[in-house]
Amino acid sequence: MPSVQKTIVRDASGALGDIGTLIPLGLGAIGLAGLAPVPVLLGFAVFYIATGLYYRLPIPVQPMKAVAALLLTTQVSAQSLVASGVLIGVILLILGSTGWINGAARLIPRSVLSGLQLGLGLMLAFMSVDLMATSLPLGVVTLAILGITLKLLPDWPAALVGLVGSVVIGTVVGAPGLTLPAAEPFVISLPGLPTLEDWQQAISTLVLPQMALTLTNAIVLTALVAGDYFGEQAQRVSPARLSVSTGLANLFLVPIGALPMCHGAGGVAAHHRFGARTGLAPVLLGTGLLLVAFIPGGLAMIAAMPMAGLGALLFVAAAKLALSRRLWTARPSCWPVIAITALVTVWADPFFGLLAGVAAETFRAAWVRGQEVA
Repeated sequence: MPSVQKTIVRDASGALGDIGTLIPLGLGAIGLAGLAPVPVLLGFAVFYIATGLYYRLPIPVQPMKAVAALLLTTQVSAQSLVASGVLIGVILLILGSTGWINGAARLIPRSVLSGLQLGLGLMLAFMSVDLMATSLPLGVVTLAILGITLKLLPDWPAALVGLVGSVVIGTVVGAPGLTLPAAEPFVISLPGLPTLEDWQQAISTLVLPQMALTLTNAIVLTALVAGDYFGEQAQRVSPARLSVSTGLANLFLVPIGALPMCHGAGGVAAHHRFGARTGLAPVLLGTGLLLVAFIPGGLAMIAAMPMAGLGALLFVAAAKLALSRRLWTARPSCWPVIAITALVTVWADPFFGLLAGVAAETFRAAWVRGQEVA
């Protein structure tokens, strides 16, 4: 296969690597929280295409997980969602444009970052198991297809092969997918100006829980993992630039009906694991989302994807994120720090995992100095 054609095929496969996160959370918010389908899809499409063109690498776009989870479990008004997007956008623009986020990222010890990466990988793995449990035989078969293709047929588009196999088998066995509403004509309109109560709800219910996850996973760890996979090519993928691009997307797209969005370390791992190596992958995925949004029957095609098959894709990406090279090369004295950070991240959230990890690393460094003096 010619190198250019091979690159296109691998990027097309890698573009599908992160839909195990995008579809259950992003489109789940459409089906369960009643968001308008077209503006949500358009938001993801625009941000994905812009990301691919700017970073020229397979940097992902994901729904903000804390916001999406709260939308699925609590009553949040459309105005509060708009307020959260504006607030998150402004905060991230300030952190990125001033460069403060770069300084903060440099202060986090590598052992703590490894623990955060392991913890987030485990969190995604648990989510993937829940999705696979909706039709466990299908989930296991899809996982086997992905594993065999990745191991024995590395030139094949593994994500596409696994997804097609999942849809075919899922149709036969009747595996459940998403329930989505019919698309409505897209109109750019602000859903009412947020009131003071909406701003208060946005801060307490959406912004504060999300910011810790965004700063750790969507910015600091995304830059770190991109550097691991792409080396010098990832120089543009700095915490400051990720902060600015995320801030701009939320500030301008959420007010017209998009879901709050970010980048994500797990998405980098997913795109890379399934073959993506250039910015063509996010551009292709963004273009595909545009087609889904505006072509009749597009949402029905997405809804046909079995949840168990998406869970298998997510499980492969979670393993790629959690089992990083940095984890295996860590010094034995760092293992307790990594374990504590990961456990607290899974048990509570990344912000408390960060705090626990820094405390553990401070104790470890003092203990190592004491041993050296003795």
